[in-house]
Amino acid sequence: MKKQMLYWSAAAALILVSCAGENRGGNKGLEPFNLGHLNSTAHLLGFVAKEEGFFAEEGLAVTLTQAASSGELLKGLEDRKLDAVFLGSVPAITFQSQGRDISMFGGAMTNGHGFVIRPEFTENRSSWDITILRGRKVASVENSMQDVELLFMLNRAGLDKDRDLERVYYPSQEAAYNALITGEVDAAPVYSPYSSMAQGMEFDVVFYCADEADFAEQPCCRQVALTDTLNRKAETFEAFERALIKAYWFSLTNRDRTLADVAKYINIKREYIDYEVYGGLSVSSPDPDKKATIRVKDRIVSLGYAKDYDINRLYNTGIYKNALDSLAKADQDNPVYRRLQSYFAAYN
Repeated sequence: MKKQMLYWSAAAALILVSCAGENRGGNKGLEPFNLGHLNSTAHLLGFVAKEEGFFAEEGLAVTLTQAASSGELLKGLEDRKLDAVFLGSVPAITFQSQGRDISMFGGAMTNGHGFVIRPEFTENRSSWDITILRGRKVASVENSMQDVELLFMLNRAGLDKDRDLERVYYPSQEAAYNALITGEVDAAPVYSPYSSMAQGMEFDVVFYCADEADFAEQPCCRQVALTDTLNRKAETFEAFERALIKAYWFSLTNRDRTLADVAKYINIKREYIDYEVYGGLSVSSPDPDKKATIRVKDRIVSLGYAKDYDINRLYNTGIYKNALDSLAKADQDNPVYRRLQSYFAAYN
């Protein structure tokens, strides 16, 4: 159903385009808000909302800050230097299970990652699967969705994660990717934009999560904030959410402008951005996807990645629902808002 949200009447987009430039002036009278993100095209909702003036329309002066890792994003929240972050669902869940008082309240990206391998290991092969990693030195990033997917697929293939290959952990996706480039490892995890960059360097894809039935529609990065801040400033976060929903709407039929907005924050070739954003690897949607995220939690608990806990008290779907309902009420003919409401009702 999520993929179906990508298709709607182009006529509705004209309304958005006509008003997207409003309130793009200075930040006078706007409420400061700091958003943390990773070096990922998948975080485009924040980029588009900023560049197209949607944050300003909602009364927010948003500053975007790029971090290198989930740990940096968490520290920014806990130091109260960041109001919200786009944080992977796996680190968000593990941090919550450790007693960190953070809450998920919306989405940012679904799918969008996988593993790549050096091309010398695929020579003279017409096809391959996860077993190609047997005997290889494989990079991973601890406390990440990619690591969970790797462990799950190794287990599914009957490979022992310690005996059948050598795993080397790196502190960030960038560090793991650089280890692949320099030849320190044979294979490495990737998320956008590293997947297109790796293919540009002629590395081969071991798997993409979007192509695996076990990972279908798997939520990755979530919108996360300190629980007390989220509760205390609910109206501010609803304004923030409305801007992201508008950005999602905009991205569906304004391809060139969306790519230009992303390019201001992610410094890679335009063709790579296009591939990552519109190539079918991932979907950048603001929906919380609570049910699917709970399935992720259950999976990583079963893998021993995190201890079990009550995720419901740390998953606030009301912020998103209120924001979406207010937009849908103001624009009752908007097909995207109606589809988002239907999706929310079914999957949250």
